This record gives sequence, structure tokens and C-alpha cells, in this order.
Amino acid sequence: MYQRDLAYIQHQGFSEFAEAAAPALLQILRSAGITSGQVVDLGCGDGTWLRALTHRGFMATGIDRSAELLAYARGAAPRAVLKKNSVHRCALPPCHAITALGEVLSYEPATPASLRRVFRRAHAALRPGGVFVFDVLVSGPAMSYLTWRSGRSWAVMVRVEERKNRLIRDIITFRQVQGRYRRSQERHRLLVVEPRFVLSELRRIGFVVRTARAYGRAAPGHRRLVFIAQKKKRTA
Repeated sequence: MYQRDLAYIQHQGFSEFAEAAAPALLQILRSAGITSGQVVDLGCGDGTWLRALTHRGFMATGIDRSAELLAYARGAAPRAVLKKNSVHRCALPPCHAITALGEVLSYEPATPASLRRVFRRAHAALRPGGVFVFDVLVSGPAMSYLTWRSGRSWAVMVRVEERKNRLIRDIITFRQVQGRYRRSQERHRLLVVEPRFVLSELRRIGFVVRTARAYGRAAPGHRRLVFIAQKKKRTA
């Protein structure tokens, strides 16, 4: 999962999504009254969003299971705390907000049961009034397609096939190393969920929830839905 060449390509060619989403995410935090404190980013990737947080005075913790992506995150956000772990198994520290951008929670080993556990841990970690913001892959007409993208020193080709409640991406990468192109391959599996399942589970745990199709102008992609869940504030 995001080995050295795919991590390099993610960093070089795809970090603009987190950068474009940052203003809307910061506005979500401000709207919840969160202008400082601890933010935990699940599946932090190359640290683009962590960098935006630390530049604005937040304490930030990034969790990712790819050591290669975490190496880029250390350079992008040196003031952030970084941990190598699965977002479906890691302990969450007390915090004011939790984010998970780019269908992070959909990635294998995601199951409905593991999502419920993540939701419960998020609710327990958040302070009253804290927010949990994430996007996941939701159900719809089955997808099947080929796509590609390239940069100055890399190219990536992806075959996507959806089977029942799983989306499978077969990814072939080419990266220029010492004047030659190195070929690598990975397979990613993602869970497809019903939006009403996510909404009902979050509300059952105690969140107030709304959805969106994008983070401001940054859309996470076809059939990705954004969930903005706020832990209820204590009443006097």
C-alpha cells in the first residue's frame, strides 16, 4: 500500500487535492469554534494538510500505514507528530478535530464493523463540540474503467473494477530512476458503503451530522461523499 514509487507519485502529482481542500477544512473548524488545539489526520499521506494546520498554529498528529508517505510528511510538516499505524486499529489521542481525506476510511481492511469502531473511537477522543470530517466511497452504479496520468519523471495507469461492495484498483507505475523507468504494481481494495449506514451509525453514537459533495472547491471524486460530524456540546 503506497510503496516507494506510488508514494513518490502521490507526493509529486496528487497532493493538490489536500492543498485545495485546506481553506474549506479550516472554515469548518472555525465554524465549530475550533481555532487552536489538537487535530488528528488519519491517513495523512505526504503531510500537505498537516503543513496547513501547523502553519496556522494547530498541534497536529498524522497517522498513516505507509512509511514512504510518512517520510514525505516529515519534510512537509516537521512540527507534526507522525505515527505509522492502520487508521482502523490506532488509538486516538484527546483532540479537538479528526480528519480523514481522500477516502482513507474506505481502504482495506475496512469493513462495516471496523468503521463502527473508528466512529466510536473518534467520538471518545473528541472534546465536546469537536468535529470529525471525512469522505468515503459510497454506493452507486458500478464503476469499470481505465485511466492514466503522467508527470515529468513518472506515469501511472489504473484499472478500476467494482464487485459487489468492493472497488478494486490495479495500479501500474513508472518512475524515472537514474535515466531509466522503473515499473511497479500495487492493488488497492476499497469498501463501498451506503450513505444511510454511515449517517445512522454516526448519529447513533452521538454525532450531529451533515454531508457535502466537496471541501469547498475541492471535490474528492465521483461517488465520494463528505461527512461533517460534530460531537454534541455539554449542556449546563
